[in-house]
Amino acid sequence: MQDFIGLSNKKILLIDDEREILDLLETVLTKEGFKEIYKARTGRKGIRLCREINPDIIVLDIMLPDIDGYEVCRRLREISFVPIIFLSAKTDNTDKLLGLGIGGDDYVTKPFSPKEVAYRLKARFRREEYAKSIRSMRDKIELGDIKIDKKRMEVKKNGQPVELTVIEYRLLLYLAENPNRILSKKRIYQQVWQDEFLGNDNVIMVHISHLREKIEDDPGNPRYIKTVKGLGYKIVVESE
Repeated sequence: MQDFIGLSNKKILLIDDEREILDLLETVLTKEGFKEIYKARTGRKGIRLCREINPDIIVLDIMLPDIDGYEVCRRLREISFVPIIFLSAKTDNTDKLLGLGIGGDDYVTKPFSPKEVAYRLKARFRREEYAKSIRSMRDKIELGDIKIDKKRMEVKKNGQPVELTVIEYRLLLYLAENPNRILSKKRIYQQVWQDEFLGNDNVIMVHISHLREKIEDDPGNPRYIKTVKGLGYKIVVESE
């Protein structure tokens, strides 16, 4: 089976007092591609395992011999934000709302199909991977041969680091986040310098000039940072 979202690296913690259910879930999850599966038959052991292994997701039964699943969830939320899927024979909506209200992320009623649990786990991991990829895309901006990594605050041209001052970086980033838009000098100054614009044209011009020297192949005939006479500046991004 294709491990399309790294299932074999995901740590699954199962907490249920019924050995048969634990073994059945383990068997099905293993067939579905999960490799790191941990089991606990009491709430206290489940909490201890959570501290030790830092799981990626927890499947938690509500009816446990020592402390119930609700209390386990409350205690887990003091140490972790790991997703928790409740298992319960209780079908009343009040019980479901209680479980979700104290920090649970999903609720499966018994009797259940072990494959359903496996698919719910997969669906959650898929959503997490998608959200991660979206965040990663937002953290990176590409302008031809120029790459901006917002998370690391790094700029590279043709794969080589470009050394920028803080103001130069903020100036480039602001322009890059507004591609093909004409930005007035007033707006640029307010956003980049975080100060009132008092006609500080020369300050902006000097920094634009320095920035062009660092990122343009021909600063005198810039490809990216264009001057729009009488209006301001814009960064040009050509559509492919």
